Amino acid sequence: MRYLGILYYVPDNNMPTLVISGTAYELVGDLITIGRAPDNIIVIRDPSVSSHHTQLYLVGETYRLKDLDSTNGTRVNGIPTTETALRFDDRIRFGAVEARYEPDASGSRPLPQLDEIEANPAELSVAPADFANASPFPRQKDQKDPTPCCSYFSGA
Repeated sequence: MRYLGILYYVPDNNMPTLVISGTAYELVGDLITIGRAPDNIIVIRDPSVSSHHTQLYLVGETYRLKDLDSTNGTRVNGIPTTETALRFDDRIRFGAVEARYEPDASGSRPLPQLDEIEANPAELSVAPADFANASPFPRQKDQKDPTPCCSYFSGA
């Protein structure tokens, strides 16, 4: 594992995060710069990362990634990328450093639990008169049980 020397660490499950080598960095603001130089918002001290490697900028509620002509390039899900919108669980590679994008978790909360479900089942279930079976297989006819035939032969 490489030493990354990140500038800050702010965990918060309500904000989009960038997880780099197991450390989550909250994405706050419209523009986030990533690189090796100390003037970046997220500093990655790795020789494969350019001084000003990548920037993330907010468009509506979506962060977009833009490579800043870095020496070793930026890959998203293994594909060399100059600019793209980030999606849930995208794997990002800044030079030789791996990262994962996790958007705002508030959009993926479970539905609220219902106190009671009211159902009124029908007393009798009948197919409508104009019902047509769409199955490509013919309906099997009722077959008689072969057991009496076999017992006749075994008793003789």
